[in-house]
Amino acid sequence: MINILVVEDDAGLNRIVCTYLNDSGFREKGCLNAREAYDEMYENIYQLIISDIMMPEIGGFEFARSVRAVNREIPILFMSAKDDLRSKEIGFRLGIDDYMVKPVDLDELVLRVRALLRRAKIETERKVVMGNLTLDADAMSAEIDGSEIALTTREFNLIYKLLSYPKKTFSRAQLMDEFWGIESGTGLRAVDVYMTKLRDKLSECDGFEIVTVRGLGYKAVPR
Repeated sequence: MINILVVEDDAGLNRIVCTYLNDSGFREKGCLNAREAYDEMYENIYQLIISDIMMPEIGGFEFARSVRAVNREIPILFMSAKDDLRSKEIGFRLGIDDYMVKPVDLDELVLRVRALLRRAKIETERKVVMGNLTLDADAMSAEIDGSEIALTTREFNLIYKLLSYPKKTFSRAQLMDEFWGIESGTGLRAVDVYMTKLRDKLSECDGFEIVTVRGLGYKAVPR
């Protein structure tokens, strides 16, 4: 499922937008300020950010700039009461991808979200294609050159995560928390074991390699 982070200091509007996104088939998380948003982005992965331009403790454009410094690929849609060309110009120059003026039409918001995801090549049918490998999250299947590869659920989820964010490094702790759970008594070494298994099972893939980032974790690097 596509994860969307909603950063909006108006609690009522935040709830309305989150509810509508959820009803439209997305998984959403609402944050009321930039600090919450930064913490959330550190702990979890999001495919799109919807942000209010006028956040009280940090300018919305500065928030966009900081997000871009960490992740150049994630689409950012701004909602703002400001309708002047100068505000829009600054925002687009700093890296936002779309701009809606409040009050927003929620149906239009969803249309723009889907368009941004298509542009970012994040498919809502939850398929990832990398070289000769195809991952289908709905069918939980992996194919190399059309032949199915047997992966466990955890193996599938791990490689799907890495390939959804090429070149992004995930720490062992991040992967452990997401795919084993924070209450798990399993050590971080388990992540290494699973990566070894994935390298073996996906050795015939020609589109990427799983790279160990020394002292931190793993990333998928396209070839």
